[in-house]
Amino acid sequence: MPRTIKVDLFTDTVCPWCLVGSERLDQAIAALPPDVTVEVENHPFYLNPNTPEEGVVVADMLREKYGREPKEMWARVEGEAKASGIDLDLSQQPRSFPTRKGHTLVRLAKAKGTQHALANAIAWAYFMDHQLINDDEVLADIAVKHGFTRAEALDAVRDPRELATTHQLAVAAAQQGIQGVPFFIFDNKFAVSGCQPQEVFNRAFEYALDPEKLKAAQG
Repeated sequence: MPRTIKVDLFTDTVCPWCLVGSERLDQAIAALPPDVTVEVENHPFYLNPNTPEEGVVVADMLREKYGREPKEMWARVEGEAKASGIDLDLSQQPRSFPTRKGHTLVRLAKAKGTQHALANAIAWAYFMDHQLINDDEVLADIAVKHGFTRAEALDAVRDPRELATTHQLAVAAAQQGIQGVPFFIFDNKFAVSGCQPQEVFNRAFEYALDPEKLKAAQG
C-alpha cells in the first residue's frame, strides 16, 4: 500500500551540520521502498541572526565565541561529511553571510516543487563552490536551475515584504523552541534533532512507517 511521509526540515544554508544532515536524510529517503513517497518541506532558521550584511569571518567568530581554534571544531564536521560522501573543507569559505534572501527563494520554491533541491543547492554553492550566497546574482544563478526565471528570482530577493515574511518565520521557529539545526519532524509525530548518524535517519523512517515500532521504542 503506497505511503506518504511528511518531513518538516529546519536548516540554515550556512550551517555545515545542516549540509551533512540533509544529505543523510536524502540517503535514507533513497533507501526506502518504491511505494513510499517522502514530502520534505524546508523551513527557515537563522544560525546566527545577528550576522551583518557584509558577513563575518567564521574563524574569528568561533574563536571569540568558544575560545578554541576553529580547525579543532571543523575537523569533526569535516570527518562526518566525508563519511557521508561530502569532501568538505571549511577553511575554503572564510565568511558567513545573512541567509534571509536564500531562505526566501527556498520558501517560494515550495509552489514549484523544487524547495528541498534548491535549499541543498544553495548550501552546496556556499560550502563546496565557495560562493557569496548573499549576492542577488549568485542566488538567481542557482534559482534558475530550480524553476525560477531570473527576473522572478531577483524580484523575490529584493522584495521587502517577502523578506519580512521569511524573517518572521525564522524568528518564530526559534520562539517555538527549536534551538539548533538541523531539526527534523516526521509526520508531525516525533523529531530528530541534530546531524545524527545515518542509522538514526533510517530508523526514523521505520518508525514513521510503523508507529507500533515507535511506541515500543518509547515504552
